[in-house]
Amino acid sequence: GGAPPPASNGAGGAAAPTAGLQHLAALRSAGLNHIHLLPTYDFGSVPERAHDQKRIDEAALRREGPASEVQQAAVLAVADEDAFNWGYDPVHFSVPDGSYATDPDGPARIVEFRRLVMALHAAGFRVIADVVYNHVFAAGPHNKYSVLDKIVPGYYYRRFEDGDICQSTCCNNTATENYMCERLVIEDLVFWARHYRIDAFRFDIMGHMMVSTLKKMQAALAELTLARDGVDGKSIYIYGEAWDFGEVVGNQRGLNCGQMNIAGTGLGAFNDRLRDGALGGGPFDAYHLQGLVTGLGLAPNGISRSSPQVDMLELARHADLVRYSLAGNLRSYPLVNYDGVTRTGEQATFNGQTLAYGEFPHEHVAFIGCHDNLTIFDFITEKAPLTATAEERMRMCVMCLTLVVLSQGVVFIHAGDDLLRSKSLDRDSYNSGDWYNRLDWTGEDNNFGVGLPPASKNRAGWEYKAKLLTNPMLKPKAAQIRLASQIFQLMLRIRYSSPLFRLARTEDVLRQVTFPESGRKQPAGVVLMELTSAEQLPADGSGQHTGVMDPNFKRLLVVFNCSPLPASLPAPEGRPLVLHPQQAAFSADARVSSACKVEEGHLRVPGRTTAVFVEPRQ
Repeated sequence: GGAPPPASNGAGGAAAPTAGLQHLAALRSAGLNHIHLLPTYDFGSVPERAHDQKRIDEAALRREGPASEVQQAAVLAVADEDAFNWGYDPVHFSVPDGSYATDPDGPARIVEFRRLVMALHAAGFRVIADVVYNHVFAAGPHNKYSVLDKIVPGYYYRRFEDGDICQSTCCNNTATENYMCERLVIEDLVFWARHYRIDAFRFDIMGHMMVSTLKKMQAALAELTLARDGVDGKSIYIYGEAWDFGEVVGNQRGLNCGQMNIAGTGLGAFNDRLRDGALGGGPFDAYHLQGLVTGLGLAPNGISRSSPQVDMLELARHADLVRYSLAGNLRSYPLVNYDGVTRTGEQATFNGQTLAYGEFPHEHVAFIGCHDNLTIFDFITEKAPLTATAEERMRMCVMCLTLVVLSQGVVFIHAGDDLLRSKSLDRDSYNSGDWYNRLDWTGEDNNFGVGLPPASKNRAGWEYKAKLLTNPMLKPKAAQIRLASQIFQLMLRIRYSSPLFRLARTEDVLRQVTFPESGRKQPAGVVLMELTSAEQLPADGSGQHTGVMDPNFKRLLVVFNCSPLPASLPAPEGRPLVLHPQQAAFSADARVSSACKVEEGHLRVPGRTTAVFVEPRQ
């Protein structure tokens, strides 16, 4: 909040681009093409006027230790009155929040938000707005932040049989299945698209809304045209959190937008299978559980009490979670599982549910890190063995990013994860101020070890978190931070070097994406993915080669070596494979370039490294 006016260079022109803008420009050049803004509508959890916002003494806090309690106490003391909050506290759906404007009174918030969107468009980005239609900040007739109850008391909220408002989302769940509440949110979505030129929408807790409502939203957006409205509504993408819980669980209030109901809707849903397969466990499970990337079976952290045999079996199972995700999280995708049985994504299971639940690739939102929960760096800090150096932890972070970037479907990257962003092990930083949410765009520091995370969400873990925060071996150097981003940008460029990483049709994924080294004899900690150009596959009954043709490569073989050990896989016979030309030319790190090679009939890849080999057309 309290944004200053645009800076001047003193000569009447605009100031030089900030480090943040320069970094975004570098990411755009590498292929990143969307910016997702956390809530920008009018929310109630931040004072809009700068003179009402309280501040901490950052200079004093910098003198405190990496695991001191002082920083979090200072942050919590002003948490509800400072300028920071994620903003998932809607008051007025259709109004930009005043805390981001130079003047919250008057039209500045509207004009400046439009300028923001225009500037991002001019920089080559499409703009995503985070919308929260599942709850509002306040209810009742008297609260100044209550709006809906002052229109029709009681109507807009979902209730239990005793009349109490459902609170499963956090507060005051809305009943978007009610006709006028549904109409309100549909018209609001169209309003943002038409008047602010929003290109896509991310739905908070989308699973608390009904499929029928989201279909009406899609239809309403599709009616927008460039000629009449200045926007092509058919190009607007909707995705969100398709978690199934609370009073709507199991379709108790109607067919909701939970993961199991997404197939065929065209709605995108975050895929927690990829996250949990890579990291190990879920964000609310025991912190020490390991996964494919964090050392399960191959680099144990010494906390787990399971046997090596069990760990290796679990490692193979986690690798299968990742394989299904790389293939777009499709119900119909067949894979030879770790036990030797071939199952489609619909037949395989994950925590007692169907593993893969999408019908189309664009229904798959591939992610490992997001603003919720720990950052990728912090997850790895808690899960990796203490013997793993900052260098190896950086490699694990990059492995996670690579698994996301080279997946079929829609790629989602948390801001700063490529810079090894840390929140000092804060598991829920929604109200933790700039102190814990700081992102250093210069890459000089990653914000690890700025004090124990706030007690309000992290007190139970302070003992083990303190040991990690005070270990100097775990904090990355600036060179490691910058290298992580360089490798991430390399993988973005590789994604956009071939259309085979971005297959739009389910039938093309089924034919053109395979995993040769799966099943019982899969190499531990290694996933091999093969992408084949359409004309290299058998023709159909009419003699046609259906699918997507890569103009540059006949095929690509991607080795995700998540193991700490070097990998050596048999190279396919009769295929003149070479390292992807962009990876071969990557001069910043020999481990990513020259150390990845085709040698003596084998694909050789260092530990915790991804290598993309290609069969060129020439």
